[in-house]
Amino acid sequence: MGQLISNNGRVSIQGVSLVKSGHAILNEITLDLSTPRIGFVGRNGSGKSTLARVVCGLIKPDQGRVLVDDIDIFKNRRKALSKIGILFQNPDHQIIFPTVLEEMSFGLTQQGYSKDAVRQMVAEALAQFGKAAWSNRSISTLSQGQRHLVCLMSVLAMQPAVIVLDEPFTGLDRPITRQLTQILEDIDQTILHISHDLEALCTYDRVIWLERGTVQMDGAPQAVLPAYSAAMDAIGGQDVFADITG
Repeated sequence: MGQLISNNGRVSIQGVSLVKSGHAILNEITLDLSTPRIGFVGRNGSGKSTLARVVCGLIKPDQGRVLVDDIDIFKNRRKALSKIGILFQNPDHQIIFPTVLEEMSFGLTQQGYSKDAVRQMVAEALAQFGKAAWSNRSISTLSQGQRHLVCLMSVLAMQPAVIVLDEPFTGLDRPITRQLTQILEDIDQTILHISHDLEALCTYDRVIWLERGTVQMDGAPQAVLPAYSAAMDAIGGQDVFADITG
């Protein structure tokens, strides 16, 4: 598969805070995310997934703002759609249309492309992945791994500068995980990857450890991952904040 685009993006998180049900899920987080591969670790409830949704414009924070390539994602939603995409843990939480063509067309249509242009772009994306025959295929006939691939192709077809991965490989078998990982390694977009799989982040440029909605540690994976692992071992891996969505 050839690269779809060469397009690194930059995310600027500026003083972002969010309170839910009386709990501070995110607490004045400020980060400049510009290196190509950035991992996020933290216990359940640390704020990782909530931050991912804020960065993608799916949840509006109580204070602060998020810029993607200097575009405020909450002030210019259409333009932001062309800059950032997200791949969720469960593809069934992301897929909303019955066929591959319809699913892959949706984001492009939202970006303002004509019907003919959308069909051509979807056809080109499918062909690059060797899946041209999938165009009219029903989503219900696809395996879990194949549905993940449809979600990934849908995101890449929109040519975003930044892709957010929220535990996208959980529950997949190793061959499918390797295939999707290789695809992601071959693209040039900035990737923000939330994962409990520390091994998957060990070659990244940077890893950020979130704890109680704040940045506990930020640096090279060789420093952050051992420190995080040691902290989890010390508490027996307890998810003491598991009652908080994050």
